[in-house]
Amino acid sequence: MKPKTISTLFLIAGLFNILGVLIFSKVFTNEVLMNTQPDVMGYFGLLSIILWGLAYIAVHKTYASVPWLVGVFFLEKALYVTVYLRWMNDHSILEIYDQDVLAGIFYSIYGVNDLLTGLFFGFVFFKILKRP
Repeated sequence: MKPKTISTLFLIAGLFNILGVLIFSKVFTNEVLMNTQPDVMGYFGLLSIILWGLAYIAVHKTYASVPWLVGVFFLEKALYVTVYLRWMNDHSILEIYDQDVLAGIFYSIYGVNDLLTGLFFGFVFFKILKRP
């Protein structure tokens, strides 16, 4: 993968976090989304997700010089995927759709998005470590 592509994907990952939170939470007014998994997706959690997105954007041009931070991004996404899978195992996504379609869509896709971006961050982390 070319450095320009990697840089662009860091930007996209950041924008997904920021815009995804703002759109699906209806700018922090979607009570269904925030109350469905309040320990992770409550107001503070959503603000934290935006901060992570800003961090991805902040390093999009300098990612190669901060491999361990990229490794932290990988671990952060692994944590979110684990929490997502545990949550999905115990809850019905259809009940969320019945209450709010945007919240239902969010809970349907956030784990997949985190898995894909986590794999990307892991790939970049190991690619940087292997360079001469």
